[in-house]
Amino acid sequence: MPKKRSGGGLSPTQQAAKFLGVSVLAGAVLAGIALPAVGALGLAAKGSVESFDALPANLKTPPLSQRTSILDAEGGTIATVYSRDRTVVPLKEISPYMQKAIVAIEDSRFYEHGAIDLKGVLRALNKNARSGEVSEGASTLTQQYVKNVFVEEAGDDPTKVAQATQQTIGRKIRELKLAIQVEEELGKKKILENYLNITFFGQQAYGVEAASQRYFSKSAKDLNLQEAALLAGIVQSPSRYDPINDEAEATKRRNVVLARMAQVGDISQAEADKAQETPLGLKVSRPKNGCITAVKGAGFFCDYVREVFLSDPVFGKTKEDRAKIWNQGGLTIRTTLDPQAQESVQKSIKDHVYTSDDVATAATIVEPGTGKIVAMGQSRPYGVDIKKGETTLNLSVNNDMGGGAGYQPGSTFKPIVAAAALEGGTPATQTYSSPYEMEYPSPVPVCGGKNWVNSAGSKLANENETEVGPYDMKEATALSVNTYYVQLISDIGICPVTQMADKMGVERANGNKLEQTPSIALGVTEVSPLTMASAYATFASRGMHCTPIAIESITQRIGNKSKSLEVPKSTCSRAMSETTADTINTLLQGVVEDGTGTQAGLDSRDSAGKTGTTDERFAAWFVGYTPNLAGAVWVGDPKHERKMIDITIGGVPHAKVFGGAVPGPIWRDMMSGALEGKPADEFNIVHIPDAADKDKDKGRGNDDGDRDDGGNGDGDPGAGDPGGVIGGLIDGGTGNGGNDGGWGNFIQGQGNGGIGGRRD
Repeated sequence: MPKKRSGGGLSPTQQAAKFLGVSVLAGAVLAGIALPAVGALGLAAKGSVESFDALPANLKTPPLSQRTSILDAEGGTIATVYSRDRTVVPLKEISPYMQKAIVAIEDSRFYEHGAIDLKGVLRALNKNARSGEVSEGASTLTQQYVKNVFVEEAGDDPTKVAQATQQTIGRKIRELKLAIQVEEELGKKKILENYLNITFFGQQAYGVEAASQRYFSKSAKDLNLQEAALLAGIVQSPSRYDPINDEAEATKRRNVVLARMAQVGDISQAEADKAQETPLGLKVSRPKNGCITAVKGAGFFCDYVREVFLSDPVFGKTKEDRAKIWNQGGLTIRTTLDPQAQESVQKSIKDHVYTSDDVATAATIVEPGTGKIVAMGQSRPYGVDIKKGETTLNLSVNNDMGGGAGYQPGSTFKPIVAAAALEGGTPATQTYSSPYEMEYPSPVPVCGGKNWVNSAGSKLANENETEVGPYDMKEATALSVNTYYVQLISDIGICPVTQMADKMGVERANGNKLEQTPSIALGVTEVSPLTMASAYATFASRGMHCTPIAIESITQRIGNKSKSLEVPKSTCSRAMSETTADTINTLLQGVVEDGTGTQAGLDSRDSAGKTGTTDERFAAWFVGYTPNLAGAVWVGDPKHERKMIDITIGGVPHAKVFGGAVPGPIWRDMMSGALEGKPADEFNIVHIPDAADKDKDKGRGNDDGDRDDGGNGDGDPGAGDPGGVIGGLIDGGTGNGGNDGGWGNFIQGQGNGGIGGRRD
């Protein structure tokens, strides 16, 4: 009696001897069974053996691709993504019915033969010869497993898949040799386990666990007889026997499997008859794949995580290497997303900006001192249905991470200028004449020992004629005085500002360098909300800038084993002294207490921030922070076509949109929810002496100005209509008084401002 190993099957010597016998028939078998059209070619036994010996003897089994789970910071599932939906399970986690069913229908002599079933070959050869066509194959379960390995290795490359499945003699011979090696090394039980985990069951389900969940919403270990028979029957032709699309055909195939199980003695005939009378009993779980399934509006954050993985060298030297690991899946990615903060962001966005609005909003929250991105959302939903307003463009991030070209931040850039000045020794009490209108000072030093020269005599202006200095830094920041900040940057030079921006992580969304012009002080450089939130987090952490991160940890599962992967770490470095940061915090606290950002202020805790409204109202911002969190809110038209004049946003009409009036309340509400239950830490406030008494009573007042008509009473100077392009750099222009202060203010043109309202 042949001696068998513990795993079952013949010894290697017996299998080799059997192969020599089979090789004599190789020409007839391979040509007659698989390739009837070339049967006359034959294949000599000697040639078969030589070709066989020349083939590699080791089957390099690639790790099976599995689903990847993306989790939030608390371990909740954000989304599940996969190239192939598969969950690898050991044989003990697969129903005995399933094991018997697949063997009965695919290779009933599996435990009796080696890698090659000689009786099966002869039977198939005889049957096919009689019918004159290929009506029966002779591949063993082991050979089918080897072929599936070839397909798995091919991945999603259609050319490689075709090569892995092509009906050629060469591929068949290679398959035979590798099948012998697999039988020798693995044994029957392991081969069956691998086969059930690798094979395709239709409906995007790879492996029996995914198939069981897809068709019956249960684990593979809980499959009953008729369910197991159905799944086993699908394998031969997943499209033909798809029970979801053709229940009748699937039922016939299931009953064939049941009959075969009774024939080989796995079940009784009575059991088969009873099972054949039962309905299919489907309980279908639809495929849920990709960031489009993300909860709490986190589809864009999910997509950002994918972009981080595919772009960061920590996950592989080349993009191809990183893509291979991502597509292989089996990853459990724990992210920095805080579910409370994310839910608060989405609720605030939903309350203030509708999906159907002409403009959109995007918001991001970062944790100071760690760089952790705790929330990211936008009003346009994640998806590909343009008619529903869906998009896959992430409005919160840079172009190379799935975002657009960015948006001009307007006056939210001014605190960076102030930080550069303070760091260079300029006192917070520094006073400038700050006239209503002026030419850009010239020349102004730039990096590299060169100068910017105002050869065209370009001018800029404040929002209205009543806004005349002198101003100190405290008041100029609260009121967002353009001429003060242009005088300041002209005094200290442009290079310290761009260097400070670089230290704070400020980079253009399109990847280009920051512009070396005085107008940079007024926010001409396009940036993303994530960039601005991360930059302002530097102020909140008292001068330490930490690069933003989205991933806490990753566990990779290969087969039944798991290992941890290295993940990108936030790099923290000092961008400015604590004294400089504390001074900026004091200045920007004044913005929300008595400046242009009062609508964004938080009643229950310290907060600081800055408004910004851009030229021609294509964008409005509020960027602010507490000691705990820093957040940026942008509102505008991603296409840069719709001016926010005479517009309704979130059901509220606006004659003109300003950073304090629309982004400000979004920021206030999202931060309030994100911080609920968190400690109310305080800033380290510094004393900034007031400048000498000035006649400023003409414009200072409360926040009661009507934001739709320029205000009344004793509000702050109102905004001017847009006066020219880039602050009058082209034609100067003129404008009429407005509200909320801000516009006509970003790189402002000349404007005739009204009285009342606040301004950016």
